[in-house]
Amino acid sequence: MALPKDIKWVTFDVYGTLIDWETGVYEAFQAEAKRSGFNLADKNRVIELFLKHQEEIKSGSYELYAEVLRRIALKVAEDLEWDLEPSRTNFLPDSVIRWKPFREANAALDRIAKKYQVGLVVNIDDKLLVASRRHIRSDFDIVVTAQQVRSYKPEAAHFTECARRIGGKKGWVHVGSSYYYDVGPSLKAKLPTIWVNRKGEKLPDAKSKKPDLMVKNLRDVANALKA
Repeated sequence: MALPKDIKWVTFDVYGTLIDWETGVYEAFQAEAKRSGFNLADKNRVIELFLKHQEEIKSGSYELYAEVLRRIALKVAEDLEWDLEPSRTNFLPDSVIRWKPFREANAALDRIAKKYQVGLVVNIDDKLLVASRRHIRSDFDIVVTAQQVRSYKPEAAHFTECARRIGGKKGWVHVGSSYYYDVGPSLKAKLPTIWVNRKGEKLPDAKSKKPDLMVKNLRDVANALKA
């Protein structure tokens, strides 16, 4: 499927798309475990547990992402049989400021922002996003956070609010890296969608709708948008 020709807006998810959250999360767990003299499981296991508990916690009533991270930290520690005191779980939200962008992110964003209006549609609270934006050079014309809509993707509230602020969906393309949190919901909202599929993942199942474009990184997004 081809992208529309009349693109005016390009919105991005942040974590996994612009920011390498997996490395940031694992390094945070690694540092805190070392303080306890605990031998941490490998990165894949930690990320697997993180994603499992994140999905469970986000599916409940809304709470700030900083609190979601604290709860995840405790759940992951329990699964790994690491006796982590609840009072120490701040290490995870405190680590967000150290989560770094992917190598090509800023250069690609610079190119895209010169040609289009750009925005962020992100599953995090305002304060933590400010910490991450210190690593991102571009300014954004619109920002919709979980805190503002009091909801987490894959629910539709982010996209509904973004459409309200833009004035409709015409000329809008969304870019995301998680099929569950971004690509699927964006397609459900009937938006042209680019999947930044860094790991070469398959569609969740045979019934899953294909994105309009699937690429390996943000450089490919900029090229596809002729930015």
